[in-house]
Amino acid sequence: MAIIRSLSGTMPFSDRSLLAGIMKIRQEVFEAISRIAKERIMIIDGAMGTMLQREHLQEADFRADILKDHPKPLKGNNDILSLTRPDIVYKIHKLYLEAGADFIETNTFSGTAIAQADYQCEHLVHDINYRSAQIARKAADEIYEQTGVRRFVCGAIGPTNKTLSISPSVEHPEFRNITFQQLVKAYGEQARSLVEGGVDVLLVETVFDSANAKAALFAIRTLFEDDGIEEVPVFLSGTIVDLSGRTLSGQTGEAFLISTRQGRPVAVGLNCALGAKEMRPFIESIAMNTTALVLCYPNAGLPNALGGYDERPEDMAAALLSYASDGLVNIVGGCCGTTPDHIRAIAVAVKGVVPRKPPTSVYSGYMMLAGLEPFVIGAHTNFVNIGERCNVAGSRRFCNLIKKNKYEDAIGVARKQVENGAQILDINMDDGLLDGPSTMTKFLRLIASEPDIAKVPICVDSSNFEVLIAGLESCQGKCIVNSISLKEGEEVFLQKARLVKRYGAALVVMAFDEEGQATDTERKYKICERSYRLLIEEAAFDPCDIIFDPNILTIATGMEEHSEYGINFIEGTRLIKENLPGCFVSGGVSNFSFSFRGIEPVREAMHSVFLYHAIKAGMDMGIVNAGALPLYTDIRPDLLKLCEDLLWNKDSNATEKMLALAHDLVSGSKKPQTECDSWRQESVEKRLEYALVKGIDSHIVEDTEEARQDTSKYPRPLNVIEQPLMAGMAIVGDLFGSGKMFLPQVIKSARVMKKAVAHLIPFMDKEREENLKNKITVSNESPYQGTFVIATVKGDVHDIGKNIVAVVLGCNNFRVIDLGVMTPCEKIIKTAIDEKADFIGCSGLITPSLDEMVHVAREMQRAGLSIPLLIGGATTSKTHTAVKIAPRYSGPVIHCLDASKTVVACSSLCDPKTRDEFLADIAEEYEEVRIEHYESMKERRFMSLKAARSRALKLDFTHFQPVEPTFLGRKAFKKFDLNLVVPFIDWKPFFDVWQLRGKYPNRSYPRIFNDDNVGAEARRVFDDAQVTLRRLIDKEELKASAVISFFECCAYGDDILIFDHETRQHTATLFGLRQQCDKEYDQPCMCLSDFVAPGDHSNPTDYIGAFACTAGIGSRELCNALEKDRFDDYSSIMVKALADRLSEAMAEYLHMQVRRELWGYSLDEDLGTADLLSIKYKGIRPAPGYPSQPDHTEKMTLWRLLDVENLTGIKLTESFAMEPAASICGLYFAHPQSQYFAVGKIDKDQVEDYALRKKESVQSIEHWLAPILGYDVGK
Repeated sequence: MAIIRSLSGTMPFSDRSLLAGIMKIRQEVFEAISRIAKERIMIIDGAMGTMLQREHLQEADFRADILKDHPKPLKGNNDILSLTRPDIVYKIHKLYLEAGADFIETNTFSGTAIAQADYQCEHLVHDINYRSAQIARKAADEIYEQTGVRRFVCGAIGPTNKTLSISPSVEHPEFRNITFQQLVKAYGEQARSLVEGGVDVLLVETVFDSANAKAALFAIRTLFEDDGIEEVPVFLSGTIVDLSGRTLSGQTGEAFLISTRQGRPVAVGLNCALGAKEMRPFIESIAMNTTALVLCYPNAGLPNALGGYDERPEDMAAALLSYASDGLVNIVGGCCGTTPDHIRAIAVAVKGVVPRKPPTSVYSGYMMLAGLEPFVIGAHTNFVNIGERCNVAGSRRFCNLIKKNKYEDAIGVARKQVENGAQILDINMDDGLLDGPSTMTKFLRLIASEPDIAKVPICVDSSNFEVLIAGLESCQGKCIVNSISLKEGEEVFLQKARLVKRYGAALVVMAFDEEGQATDTERKYKICERSYRLLIEEAAFDPCDIIFDPNILTIATGMEEHSEYGINFIEGTRLIKENLPGCFVSGGVSNFSFSFRGIEPVREAMHSVFLYHAIKAGMDMGIVNAGALPLYTDIRPDLLKLCEDLLWNKDSNATEKMLALAHDLVSGSKKPQTECDSWRQESVEKRLEYALVKGIDSHIVEDTEEARQDTSKYPRPLNVIEQPLMAGMAIVGDLFGSGKMFLPQVIKSARVMKKAVAHLIPFMDKEREENLKNKITVSNESPYQGTFVIATVKGDVHDIGKNIVAVVLGCNNFRVIDLGVMTPCEKIIKTAIDEKADFIGCSGLITPSLDEMVHVAREMQRAGLSIPLLIGGATTSKTHTAVKIAPRYSGPVIHCLDASKTVVACSSLCDPKTRDEFLADIAEEYEEVRIEHYESMKERRFMSLKAARSRALKLDFTHFQPVEPTFLGRKAFKKFDLNLVVPFIDWKPFFDVWQLRGKYPNRSYPRIFNDDNVGAEARRVFDDAQVTLRRLIDKEELKASAVISFFECCAYGDDILIFDHETRQHTATLFGLRQQCDKEYDQPCMCLSDFVAPGDHSNPTDYIGAFACTAGIGSRELCNALEKDRFDDYSSIMVKALADRLSEAMAEYLHMQVRRELWGYSLDEDLGTADLLSIKYKGIRPAPGYPSQPDHTEKMTLWRLLDVENLTGIKLTESFAMEPAASICGLYFAHPQSQYFAVGKIDKDQVEDYALRKKESVQSIEHWLAPILGYDVGK
């Protein structure tokens, strides 16, 4: 049984133990597949249709004697050949088995009554499937007898020619030409016949619609669990229709996996539609997201112009070998266009390669749901909003729309819910005047045609179980069923639960039993505990698919017994979460405030207060009106107090008081929210605080001046800074530190603070002059926590991260002295001494900056400093800081990931109570890091450079004809139109700059806008960015330029020789580094030169391109003006972030132009922006200083070859950073098998060889390549 469990992954052990008593399980097959799959990669056969076409069969072959009088033509009905020409089918099976196939598929791809109806052959379905299974069984058993190698027969179950998720009529999106139950019947008939005929496995394949697959899996589970059919392993294979990574019905691969887990497939994967090269990223995703075996059998490449397939066996085998070598697959083979020759080549290629080891669990402890996209709920997610407005019982407007048949407007309600943040949609059609099942079906079919709605999972909500089933049969994703309960007893409860499980849904269970609804805490818990045990022990439910609703009941009804309903729910939730592991808690939030229906401000406030406490107790999700929940902290105090009193039953008169307040709210005598300008009526201190917290600068100068003039409170201008302004910034710091405020808001607050201080500076200067003149001494005690000197180190021009740290430190009451970019070590140290600094912070983005930071540490030691040195920047790491920097300086050295970590470190160091313990923890941690580092170096194994070169990636250049570019030499773009690149902007790194990181599944753009925590702020910053972007481009505040060049070249060992296109003489060398870390299974050790045809100094054999581009011309001047003249760090960081995004987009755009036109090696490319950003095109553009060639000094060669500085204005610093910072350079490789890779660590023999080739000293090479050295130069 343990073997079966490890294969199924999604089926708990107890489930099979439970079913073993009532089911017959062909356990020997499960065990055999499990055993072999652990030992080696298994092989599935190739295309049956391709081989049948080679037989040139005629109509007579499809008829024979048994169908000679059939009324319809049968040619093309390949499945019928198992009856009319079994000899040919048998021969093809034998050919695949002899080629090395472990699994052969029966000739039954179209073996359902639905597919056979096209030929009027529905009556032959049993015979077709039964006979096909027997033919394959005979062939497999004969080969087994001959070779002693076990072979398996897969009963092929195709998708049919119908789809449950897509209407065949554009005019009627709700129409379907098939039902779920019709598919269940057809699939059940086919599966039964296949098992009776002797197949070892049922293979549900080429799934283009998960709803169809769910019907097939439902039918199969019914056969096994209800009909007594012997259980065999189930394989499941989807098909991704194009490079978007989605099925025909719109689901992502991960959503497809989640939606079909209930089938408990032993193997899951993809087949058809794509070739092996194109399928790889989608197989990678599946391999990461399943505990089952991974199955992959692609087509023989993409179809040619005539619909045929041209990929040669050796090419396909090489592609699948890469899958195998990278541990992605357990079973491989071929689909359309493949032949026994392909299968033979694949079998030979993967022989001896260790198979993928499936993970023991995926998302253990998480609830997995899906619409078109996956939605995973667990420890990483915040409270989940289930949109409530698509409920005819709860929304009068929605009900009226449905009853009036205004479905388009009703769809708009659903869309608005999603736009407002609903992560799941609750759909309820319970109304006495509606036909619940048909109305539910129609509405769900309609939203299935709206991808922006269908992306989220559905919660099918009804008190009528028939309606729930109708909903489940209309959704291709994994739904929630809301709800069932014990009110009809355990037997009915379990019958419904098992059926819901077979449909593959999660389940809401109400706290309701035979005695009625639970209202007190104890009964709520006891009913849920009893339900939990039944579901786990009797129905084999995954605890993570169980959601309890302990009944949110209405309070403030005037009845005393209702007063503690809120408390009872919260305490019941706490007990459930503490004692019933794995389950989730939900509830219908609007019930809580039903006494105040029609008074929305009161209801919304009550919901917010209720959720504030319920979530703390463990409530995971709730049915709410997404977008209509005020922040707990924004509720006006009198309303908040009454809500709290009602919830906790603190005041027996709270209901009457709330009714009085509600009357005021409705009559308009009071507003539920503070009027927009009411803060202007507060004291000047409160106004300053409000302006700082909200980032409002419209009144800051006048308010600061008002405070300054109040000399009784603030005798000196400095006192205004020390007291009200610092008090406001302290609140900002606290809010940021507690996660209640986000970085863009903090930076806006800093802008307000700077404007206030700027107003006071002239008065402070005047005071200082008068004091000197009158010889008056005043206290100069600093109001700050400490002084922080911060700089981007010498040779580096990147400063976005540094500027953010400076702003956040300022908001946390630190005096920050920002020395800018390209800062020499001497200036950093001198400034720290002169300003009596408490901290030094060094930042850098490029790898040479790491060595400069080591230099700063050494010089700080030599200068006798002892203040903390903080290290940050994209290229830095805790390991490098601990191993390379900290040992050079006796003072504290601390690596800080981001601004918030820097504040924590500085605050801890400033507090005498925490400083010693903090430093002791850092010292202990870094010592452990150093020990682990040096131990890992002992364990690290390198090949000799000679051995690594012998394992170079060997591409076949004998049959490769390189495409000649449209020109050789340079092409400059001195006035580049940035409007062209805006559509190519990748926005995710933009949000990373602002430290706005959504949680799964809202990490990427535009999903980040749906994130409960950062979504609203992300939208605000994005909107600001759009305005700024238009201004920067329209007013040409940012300018762009670029240069591209193509050269003749050849590979010469690890280097690439460049030739002058006029003289054809060798004119430059691009030096390469090769992977050298020891690898298993004969994986290649790659170098960039592997992607270029080999030659010598007199023989160019190939072409290469190079480029440099920038969209940052003018950014430094603009940002300096914003920072120094307008005190506007927010706008400055915005400009720099957008310049970076535009430069990256420009590189993407230019590369596209190179592929399609300028070089023209991919003329037929037609990729969307998402695919471009996902690098789904041919060719690569690696950059010097990055993983494929980590040597920044190689930029010098590019600058000389392309005349970069003259043609674009981009300069190189002494550390080979580019100025402007928003600049990119790199090479273009066109070979279709070129790929990105990381050189990784290298050993000393390669360093010495590299130095010899470059004619430089080993010490110089070690300096520039320090981050990738596999040995310690200092030891």
